[in-house]
Amino acid sequence: MSSDKKKLPRKDLPGDARIETLAVREGLPATQWGENSEALFLTSSFNHPDAATAAARFANEEEAFVYSRFTNPTTMMFERRLAALEGTEAAIATSSGMSAILLLIMGLLKAGDHVVCSQSVFGSTITLIQREFGKFGIESTFVSQTDLSEWQAAIRPNTKLFFAETPSNPLTEVCDIRALADMAHAAGAHLAVDNCFCTPALQQPTKMGADFVIHSGTKYLDGQGRVLAGALCGPDSFVNGPFMATMRGAGMSLSPFNAWVVLKGLETLSIRMAAQSANATKLAQWLEQQPGVDKVYYPGLPSHPQHELAMRQQNGCGGAVVSFSVKPAAGDVTVPGPANLDEASLRLRQAAFHVIDHTRLCSITSNLGDTKTLITHPASTSHGRLTEEQRLAAGITQGMIRIAVGLEHIDDLQADLARGLDTLNV
Repeated sequence: MSSDKKKLPRKDLPGDARIETLAVREGLPATQWGENSEALFLTSSFNHPDAATAAARFANEEEAFVYSRFTNPTTMMFERRLAALEGTEAAIATSSGMSAILLLIMGLLKAGDHVVCSQSVFGSTITLIQREFGKFGIESTFVSQTDLSEWQAAIRPNTKLFFAETPSNPLTEVCDIRALADMAHAAGAHLAVDNCFCTPALQQPTKMGADFVIHSGTKYLDGQGRVLAGALCGPDSFVNGPFMATMRGAGMSLSPFNAWVVLKGLETLSIRMAAQSANATKLAQWLEQQPGVDKVYYPGLPSHPQHELAMRQQNGCGGAVVSFSVKPAAGDVTVPGPANLDEASLRLRQAAFHVIDHTRLCSITSNLGDTKTLITHPASTSHGRLTEEQRLAAGITQGMIRIAVGLEHIDDLQADLARGLDTLNV
């Protein structure tokens, strides 16, 4: 829908409504039936009163819902609510977080353009930018998440995009959003930030200069691991300009049902993030005291290299994801692993598998953002398709374990991990 046409009605909300209020109230006005809970519009198309009106609507001369690949009331309610929480002019919903990144690059870049990207981003993001878009002539350079000099040195005359994920997955490295935004803009480029780990409940990247915000709604926005969803937030001129044009043609659309599920998940986002982050802080502090743990990665800990920066950027909160590395296992190596792993790496892998396999509460899955605590081995799951060299460059060893902390009682979570840590032969 064209951004220069009359806007569809908005809910009558106070202009100074806070994020918790927007999370339960922003969207579209109720229908003539006066429903209190947002309606779910399961329809692929919409009727028009006559052929001339249909023609005007398809030509963007009149704003209306046309076809659910790119316009649907339920999806628009989710988009408006998320944009309000992120503090952006607009948002466009996508079928997954990866499809949001796909939409960003397809709508923004062309062959010959260059991307500077953190080497600590999600493994599939690296693959998409480096391999898939590389086939179409988009160049990329991967740099340290936290070393600003590497970002500066990577800039070329054709650099059009900086891409960062903060905190990163799974090391929870925190980049300086304001510094990267200033650097990108000075080079004539845009900055996109993946805000999946923090969500707008803890961090709003555009307030620190970012141009675009990426979300995997599959994670904390939904909050209960039910559906796949994604979103791209940014200025209206881009969302309802090149991104909408790309969406109409490429169709990485979010289904109305999934939009409705995530829309309802946003209502409890702030209280979930607060409770899960509090649990994560306690768990991280406990893990630092365990003999079998080599290192804990959590921005809420004073030992984290970017602790002070994280506290400024993330509303004084460390988030709900904790990663830690275990010490290598002693004795015989029995765990299977890729042929290119040396014995030291296999011993780390064996120790990590031991801790994971002894849990009884934690769900062994590579997702995150659920109310249930999830545990995974990044080197063999989320980052398993990368080479060992790429993993090590990003700091991901075979001994690393990532925990997305849920809402269980903290004492039960500690006892669950202690089953493996206390019996670890190191």
